[in-house]
Amino acid sequence: MRLRNAAAAGLLIMAIAGCQTDPTDGVVRTNEPSKGDVTSFGDTFEGLKTVSDVDYYASDQAVAEAKNQFRSENYGNAGALFYKATRLAPNDGVAWLGLAASCDRIRRFDLADLAYGRAFKLLGGTPEYYNNLGYSYLLRGKLQNARTNFLKAYELAPNDPTVANNLKLLSSSVQNVERQ
Repeated sequence: MRLRNAAAAGLLIMAIAGCQTDPTDGVVRTNEPSKGDVTSFGDTFEGLKTVSDVDYYASDQAVAEAKNQFRSENYGNAGALFYKATRLAPNDGVAWLGLAASCDRIRRFDLADLAYGRAFKLLGGTPEYYNNLGYSYLLRGKLQNARTNFLKAYELAPNDPTVANNLKLLSSSVQNVERQ
């Protein structure tokens, strides 16, 4: 099991290392050596435990930076930072969920599935989890699975505008099927 996790982590690093955005945007690339590069962590933080009743976690800064990169559509950089956060705090379910979403956006669904599995173990079936998993299936073209997960998210959070928008997006995807 540990070897499988290490292999998945290696695949993730290789996938993220190949993702770059515009070289003039001032963002540090994941395949360029830099201070704190995720590829240098190795097993240094393997087995690091977090305390559930503290206000600050070691992964907080990495998660905040990763969310900014994700919002800026720098999914490779976001994935690298979410991965770093999972190494700093292996029990950070938000970091695992962000890592899964980043992997979805770079179309590494195999790695996304591993991260979703870990996120579910840590967070359980939250609206965010089901919404993100539904979006993952939407990106893969598995519309029935997407609908099932969006509906689970909607049941848990009927007033969430993101879930409602994703259900509308799914509906338009079904109605506007284009064939070549």
